[in-house]
Amino acid sequence: MTKRSHSITIRDVARKAGVSVATVSRYINQNAPVSEKLSARIEEVMDQLDFVPHETARQLALSTRNAVGLLLTNMHNPFFGPLLAGVESVVRANGFNLLVASYHSNLRAESNLPLGPHNTDGIIAFADSLNDAEIASFYERDFPIVLIHKTPTNSQAIPFTTIENKAATRKLINHLITIHNRRRIILMRGSEHQEDAHWREEGFRAALEEHDIPFDERLVLDGSFESEIAYNSLKCFLSDPHHPDFDAVFAGDDDAAIGVYDALKEAGYRIPDDISVVGFDDSLMAPFMSPPLTTVRAPTEKVGQSVAHQLFCLLEKKEPELVTLLPTEMILRQSCGCKES
Repeated sequence: MTKRSHSITIRDVARKAGVSVATVSRYINQNAPVSEKLSARIEEVMDQLDFVPHETARQLALSTRNAVGLLLTNMHNPFFGPLLAGVESVVRANGFNLLVASYHSNLRAESNLPLGPHNTDGIIAFADSLNDAEIASFYERDFPIVLIHKTPTNSQAIPFTTIENKAATRKLINHLITIHNRRRIILMRGSEHQEDAHWREEGFRAALEEHDIPFDERLVLDGSFESEIAYNSLKCFLSDPHHPDFDAVFAGDDDAAIGVYDALKEAGYRIPDDISVVGFDDSLMAPFMSPPLTTVRAPTEKVGQSVAHQLFCLLEKKEPELVTLLPTEMILRQSCGCKES
């Protein structure tokens, strides 16, 4: 027998309809548009549960948690410090709390999402912290979500912020070729399925093509934007006495460049006399590496600020910027062969 309306809450309706409490609230209070499809589903569930809205339910529907969530792929990469600072500054200015969690792809089958409608009013998701199905689930439930360094599908009006990767990498590799005469350049390939890695490789390939240098798969190693992975990959490569000749390494990012430095120095190579090394991001440690690292300055803190601003636009029922592309800048230091700037 169906429970009577006095024991049914708006959360019961939202759960059975597969939408957020906020969506049911908008439908009940008629204070924001709800699609015909969702409206019909909510109405059907309300009929099934014999639910009649009353003032207490309306108040519950309009309540918020005053918290937003930030999902990262890990917590140990120094790249995330400036990103977190950017997000946190905007969240704090809006009087909200920030919940941060890591969500690893290899644990998805074993764990539930740590952040979502159950504990936040909206989500900021970094790169591949969520897969397409999880993003679609939030979007279809009308739960506020914004993305970092990941383009939503064409059917999803989800705001996202990213940086200029391809042109910056092309300029960086062109510098190695034209200024330092490097032509046998190792590519430390970034994380699989991450858009930053894809566009940086596109820029790398474009620079080689511009100078009629063949792309050599033997000079492509796994870096995964991680120092330990880059170190092990390059060390394994160098342990082969028949490895192809090379005169430079594009590390993919600055964290991977740390591993590249260690592997090269252990093998007796001098940077940049024997091998030029370049990175990407201009992380805090880049100027203090030995030698200081030539890299691309990415506005990581501004990325964090941008996505947080777009999320609050959604929360405040304002029109967000769906696409934000921030510029990058090449920073020349000694690791490529330039004199200290």
